[in-house]
Amino acid sequence: MFIVNVEGAIRKNDKWLIIERSKKEEHAGGQLSLVGGKVELEGNSSDILERTVKREIFEEVGVNVKDRLHYVHSTSFVTDKGEHVVDIVFLCEYESGEAFCKSPDEVEQVFWLTTEEILNHAHSQIYLKQSIQRAEALIQILI
Repeated sequence: MFIVNVEGAIRKNDKWLIIERSKKEEHAGGQLSLVGGKVELEGNSSDILERTVKREIFEEVGVNVKDRLHYVHSTSFVTDKGEHVVDIVFLCEYESGEAFCKSPDEVEQVFWLTTEEILNHAHSQIYLKQSIQRAEALIQILI
C-alpha cells in the first residue's frame, strides 16, 4: 500500500516557490522542497490530486494557484519509517497571496529561488533538482 503525496512547482517572475521543511518533519526535515502533502481519504471523488495540491499549498504557505495544473512527473520512495510513497509533481501557475510560513510545524522558511539557485543550494536534494529541471522543460514546451 502506498501513501500518495502531491507537490506543486510554482513559478513567479522566473523564480520557484521553495520551502525549507520543518526540522520537526519525519521525512527530509530541514531540506528544501516543493510545497505539498499527502492525499486524504475521501471515498469516491474527482480531481483529488489537483484539489489536494491546491489545498496543501494554501494551508502551508498561503498562496493560491490557478485551476489549470500540468503534470510534471511522478516518483516513488521509502521513508525512514519504511512507508512507501508515490509522489506526483504538478506545474502550478501562481494566482495570489504572499508566501509565508503559514504552517510552522511543516514549513521552516519560504524562498523564491531561481533554477540555478536551487540546483546549487547545499540543502537541495536530487529529487528536488530533478523536479525543477522537469518543470523547466515543461514550461519550454507550453510556451
